[in-house]
Amino acid sequence: CTDGNYIVAFFGSEGMYCYDMDGNLKWKKDLGELDWGFFRSPAAQWGGGSSPVIHQQKVILQCDVQKNPFIAAFDLKDGSRIWKTARDDVPTWGTPTVYSDSEHSQIIANGFKHIGGYDISTGKEIWKMRGGGDIPIPTPIVAHDLIYFTNAHGRKSPIYAVRLSAQGDISLDENESSNKDIAWSYSKNGNYIPTPIIYKDYLYCCSHKGKMSCFEARTGKLIYRENLGSSNVSVSASPVAADGKIYCTAENGDIYVVKAGPEFKLTGINKMNEICMATPAISQGTLFFRTRQHLVAIAERP
Repeated sequence: CTDGNYIVAFFGSEGMYCYDMDGNLKWKKDLGELDWGFFRSPAAQWGGGSSPVIHQQKVILQCDVQKNPFIAAFDLKDGSRIWKTARDDVPTWGTPTVYSDSEHSQIIANGFKHIGGYDISTGKEIWKMRGGGDIPIPTPIVAHDLIYFTNAHGRKSPIYAVRLSAQGDISLDENESSNKDIAWSYSKNGNYIPTPIIYKDYLYCCSHKGKMSCFEARTGKLIYRENLGSSNVSVSASPVAADGKIYCTAENGDIYVVKAGPEFKLTGINKMNEICMATPAISQGTLFFRTRQHLVAIAERP
């Protein structure tokens, strides 16, 4: 991640490194051995998937690992630790989200046993809940005064819309789909790998099996659930949106373009002809795709 002045890269047990924009190493941090083996089969070593996040001169890092999982903040200037908070979870692969306003600022972490929000300055837990799938990967997103979580593996594949004002243990009781802190939820059809996206009034979830679901973001009402293509479409990248379009990148390199709004309309399929598992980036009218062997920029000609 970068703030325009520094670039921070995290490599699990190999440590965390900070460079300036000219490529000069500013500091490095050894965080010890971090074992991300799947808790049901520890020999399944996929490596860490959580990315660092920069906010207010802090580097936020979520490390849900086999032993002593934690979330922590480090000083961007020298890598010194500002705070560290223990988490009660098994290995997870999600990147935390930082939400900042005058009333409900917090760091938000996805999880299996421990979904929660933390104070940015101190790391103190603000709220928590249980009830995720057992391999959480998607990043939480925030819109309309709600925090949206999804994950899917094992017995559960939920979607939750949590109020920014949540405090304490907000876990749903059995057979509940909402409470004073959870505006709405679904127990099934959540995403396994891709992070969902909010575009205007709608939440779009693109599953790893290539199925697009659209919900009213505030109410949770399902608007549609449609296949992007044939039954063999696999998706690891998260959708991105611009100019009234949702872009979904399949692993085979096909880019599905869906019109944003309450009606499912597939407007195009653009073939990269190369494996693509990374989420595209958008900047100043240009789409960037990272395929297996290339970095591709697509824009209108000037």
